[in-house]
Amino acid sequence: MTIRIKDMVLGEGRPKICIPLVNTTPQALLETAGRLSPDLCDLIEWRADWMEDILRPGYAEEIAEKLKKEAEPLPLLFTFRTSKEGGHLPASLQDYHKLTAAVISSGIPDLADIELFSGTREVKELIRLAHDQGVKTILSSHDFSATPSGNEILARLKQMEESGADIAKIAVTPQSPRDVLTLLEATLQAKEQLSCPVITMSMKGLGMPSRFTGEIFGSCLTFGTAGQASAPGQADAGELKAILELIHNSL
Repeated sequence: MTIRIKDMVLGEGRPKICIPLVNTTPQALLETAGRLSPDLCDLIEWRADWMEDILRPGYAEEIAEKLKKEAEPLPLLFTFRTSKEGGHLPASLQDYHKLTAAVISSGIPDLADIELFSGTREVKELIRLAHDQGVKTILSSHDFSATPSGNEILARLKQMEESGADIAKIAVTPQSPRDVLTLLEATLQAKEQLSCPVITMSMKGLGMPSRFTGEIFGSCLTFGTAGQASAPGQADAGELKAILELIHNSL
């Protein structure tokens, strides 16, 4: 299955490149977005958890509207990452749901990241709200300490699909090369068994091969940097694109 967002199609061809923006002020955020282009990446992610005042009512929607205009024609992914899954700003689950719902309700972002383990009822409500607004959803899970078993990785991805996600995402932390193989094997199984596109990655330097081989194993998107990284193991977007195109042209 493929997902089209503007001119970008996830689930076919080489993995698409997303650049996360982790700026701490609106001015820096807009300036960074203005320097990006379709020649470098396929979409941008606003990591809103890097802004200290982001929980102020109406503030995120105001910034998101300006950011979307600055980022055109690139699609915009909105993410507020909770601290338990690697986020920068501590926030209660209530604040997380309130903020994410508000931004989704605005209809501004093209995609929204929703954390799988942020509450079953709340997740379903956010997905319903997103679909009502025409916003695609990424259900996500992050493990910054270890790599779960292959069965557990696949089970989480299936749970995301069953919950109604447009795209299922999992990121794990390897402790050995075998952990990277576990992630890649589970990704291939998900590609064969799921009906939605998946995004997977093994983090840190050890897991970097997983960020390059998505077209082979089944991950439809990878993250590159144009400045500060949002997670360990992200490569420079320009270098990442060259590697992905080399692999694509060799297949």
